[in-house]
Order: sequence, then C-alpha cells, then structure tokens
Amino acid sequence: MSIAAPSGPGRATLHFRPAAALRQAFARGYGRSDLRADLLSGAVVGVVALPLSMALAIATGVPPQHGLYTAIVAGGLIALLGGSKVQVSGPTAAFVVILAPIVVRFGLGGLLLATILAGALQAAMGLARLGRLIQLIPYPVTIGFTAGIAVVIATLQLRDFLGLEVAALPEHYLERVGALARALPTAHWEEFAVGAATLAVLNLWPRLVTRRVPSPLVALALAALVVWLLERLFPGFDVITIRDRFSYATATGTGQGIPQLPPQPLLPWALPGPGGAPLGLSLSVLRDLLGPAFAIAMLGAIESLLSAVVADGMTGDNHDPDAELLAQGVGNLLAPFLGGIAATGAIARTATNVRSGARSPISAIVHALVVLAAVLVLAPALGYLPMASLAALLLLVAWNMSEVRHVWIALRTSPRSDSLVLLTCFGLTVVFDMVIAVGVGLVLASLLFLRRMIEISAVKLVQETHPITSEPLPPWLLYYEIAGPLFFGAAHRAMSALHQSRSGARVVVLDLSAVPVIDATGLVNLRSALSRLHRDGLAVVLTGIQPPVREVLERADLREEPGRLRLAESIQEALQLARELAG
Repeated sequence: MSIAAPSGPGRATLHFRPAAALRQAFARGYGRSDLRADLLSGAVVGVVALPLSMALAIATGVPPQHGLYTAIVAGGLIALLGGSKVQVSGPTAAFVVILAPIVVRFGLGGLLLATILAGALQAAMGLARLGRLIQLIPYPVTIGFTAGIAVVIATLQLRDFLGLEVAALPEHYLERVGALARALPTAHWEEFAVGAATLAVLNLWPRLVTRRVPSPLVALALAALVVWLLERLFPGFDVITIRDRFSYATATGTGQGIPQLPPQPLLPWALPGPGGAPLGLSLSVLRDLLGPAFAIAMLGAIESLLSAVVADGMTGDNHDPDAELLAQGVGNLLAPFLGGIAATGAIARTATNVRSGARSPISAIVHALVVLAAVLVLAPALGYLPMASLAALLLLVAWNMSEVRHVWIALRTSPRSDSLVLLTCFGLTVVFDMVIAVGVGLVLASLLFLRRMIEISAVKLVQETHPITSEPLPPWLLYYEIAGPLFFGAAHRAMSALHQSRSGARVVVLDLSAVPVIDATGLVNLRSALSRLHRDGLAVVLTGIQPPVREVLERADLREEPGRLRLAESIQEALQLARELAG
C-alpha cells in the first residue's frame, strides 16, 4: 500500500509505506549471510531484553511476564511494520515514570486500556505524517526530561536495592522520597549486598572480561545461583526473588514466579482495576484514561524517533518516521490484548543490535522469538532472579539514561536560555511528570525562539550609496533594507522602525530581499507602515520580494497603486521606478 500527498508546483511529494524498512531490506537483496547476521544479533538482543523486560515491568508495578509479553508481541509487530531497519522496541525505562502512576490509579486493566488508546493515537499520528514534526522538539527539552526520568527511575529502585520495607510507594516523587527515607531503618544487608555485587559485575564484566557476552546475562544468572546456594548453606540468609514477590493463576491452579506459557488472548478491561475488581469498559473510564494515554503516546513517539535517529547515525541509513510511528501505534494497539504493556523504541537495545551486526528488521523479530523461547523453556528458573539484582540492573540503566556528561556539557556551553529550558524540564519531570515538563519546556523554547527571531529582524536605512549599485542615492530617496522573518513576534518592531529621517524625501524603497517569510501579523504591520508613509506624502517601491512573501502578498491582494505603490524585481528597477515616482 502506498499513500502519497498530492503533487503540484511548489509542493513536495511524500511517500508513506507500512513495513518500509522490511521492504527496503528485501529490495536491496537479502541473502544467507544477512540472515546469519540477523539471527546472531537477534539472539544477543533477546538475551539482553529478557531481564530488562522483567525488571521494567516490575518497576512499573505489574508482574514481570507482562514485560516479557511486550517484548514478544509489540517487539515483533513493530519490527515487522516499522520504518527503521535495526530498531528494537519493547518496554523501556522512560515509560516507568508514566506507567507506574497509572497502575496505582487504574490498576493493570487501566494500564492496558490506556496503552490501547495511546496506540490508536500513535497510529493516527503516523497516518497524518507527523513523524518529522516530533523530531523538531528542542534538544534542551529532550535531554532535560530524559535526565529527570533517570532520577525518578533510580529513586524507585532503592526499595528493592536496599530491601526497604515499604508497603506501597506514593504516586508523587517527593512523597516517594519521604516514604523511602522513613523506611531506611528497615534496610536488609543481604539485599544490599546482592544488589551491590550485581551492580559491580554489570559494570566490570564488559571492561575486564568481554563485551561479546552481555553483562546482564552473567550478572543476573550469577546472582541467582549465589543466592540459591547461600539460602541453602545458611538458613538465616534470605533474599526476595521473583518467586517470592509474584504469583499467577491458570486454569489448573496457581503458581509462583512467571507462568511457563506464551502470551494469552485477553480483554484488558476484564483485568483488575484500582480496587481489585474488573475495570470494566465505559465512557467515563475512557475519559479518565485519555490524559494518561496521550502521555504514553507522546513519550513513545518521541523516544521511538530519537532511537531511530541514533540508529541512523550508527548505520548511515535513513528511517521512515511515519512508518515507524504507525508501527509503534499498531504494536501498542494490539499488544495489550495479549498482556503487553506500552512499548517504544529502546535506544540501548537498538545500539546493541547494531553493534551485534544486525542487517534488517528480521533481527528484532528474532529477538522477540528468543524472548518467547525463554518464557516457554526457562520460566521456572527466571523466578529465582533476586529483586535486588533487577533493581541494580535498572540503576545502571538509569545512570546510562541520565547522560550526565552531556547534561554538564549542555549546561556549560549552551546559552543561558537553553540551560534554563533544560533545568526547567528536569525539575518538572522529577517533581511532577513528563507531560507537564515537555509542555512547559516547549512553551519556553518557543518563546525563546521568538525572542531570537525578533532580535535578528531589523530595518536598516542605507545612507549615501547603495553597496550593490554603487550609485549615490538622491536626497529625495529613503532606501530601507528589511532583514529577517516578518512574523507576529517581529513584525511590529521592524515596521515601526520605518520613519522619515531626512527632510525633502519623496520616495521610500523597501528592500525585502532578506525577508524569507511573512505571516498575517507581518502583513498587517506592512500595510500599516505603507499607509503611514502614504499619509506623510511618500510613494513606496517594494523590491526583492521572495516567492513565499510574494504568494502571501498576492493572496492579500496587495497591488500596485499609480503614484503611490510600485513593485520591482531588482534593485536597479526599484531605483528607476523611484525616479519616475519622484517626478
């Protein structure tokens, strides 16, 4: 299927194709060596995604199998339909900040239903070709809320990392910090020791041993084995594992840990709501979930396209942002019906995919199959993973996500206004939430952009001789050069600078060569300036009109007026018309 925007003079043609990346990979020729590379890279990423998917689901507040189902269903669907050749999608750390409060307020059923609504929004954004607009979000905004999300994620892991006895963490950040601080006397040294040891192996393994074997595989497997042995050698040694924290129900009974089953079809609104009873499907529930769904959709779109841009930089390819948005939407729309939570492009897993030699979306599909195989074969063993070790893994993810070095460089080298935007987004993300942070950040960035545009818009009176013609300007002529966009922020300042500064002047030439665009406000101010000049008895010549500006003037029916207003194609013609008007 191909959808193209109508073409015509001055209008670019946009092509949109679902599964653009897979089509492109096969169109270029896909051979046995490509398949071998994709199988290997997909296996590596699948191993990395396995513990991360469980840890992120737990951090969100849902059982770990829902994170695994997300990697399986959404990860496979998005790879199949997406616009990036090497992007890997699944549950991500950035979502934890948004999803955890949804679980507290609406339960698991509410989270899955909000994900469905978010998927529909993302699919609509893809069909509307809004992919490239998402990429226009300023860098200080993205790095600010990303660093803020990292701080919140790290804070959430302290309960399991230290073994704190906290029944339930509050919804808001400052209240969470207070609850964790009050619970510090309940810390368990066993949990902290296991978490610290896991964190050490996660950091040291790739530096001292090898990067070929993913450090999460080694660190978590080693932690589970050591904890299992210590609990049997020392009866007083006790560390909470996935089996201890989570249980599940099947048609044959209940079990501990993770069910050894593939994703099963379900109706999200039949799952527990905030009080434990089935959520139900009603207009009021949908209305309450629209805000959270919008937050999921926007963050998913931003993170997915940023991840795809990172992948482009690593591979030298170009992704299709609209196809990627549609794929993200379809993945989030369908995954909840099989138990999956919100998914988006994962930068770390995508980078691992590229470094492992991925050639096409087949690699990400293989990653989903590897996670599925692990659920079917290793589910009982996965239940022995210590909660402190999973918290250590997410602490490392949060540290990498925070990009402290880039934040410091941005604060040190950027203009103060950009630093203000960054710090504002960071603070609002931590104290409130990402939606407020991005909204305020975009407003601030837009206002600062307007101020900069106003500063570069100016009107200059050319004195004595024009630099292009080298002709001396007659005393009856005023020649103004107008520079910069004439939009609502700058038009009044620019046009108000037009004034008669020399007695005896009869004609004014307005050179618009350096005006790239003009909006409705700029047009109104230009008309006002022309009327004022005419009232002062001055004729006007407009010259150097660029095509976008000319189109606006033509639509506004701004025409030549004999003896009052003339339009010229060049400076030389403008000077000739000025002589005629001067008589």
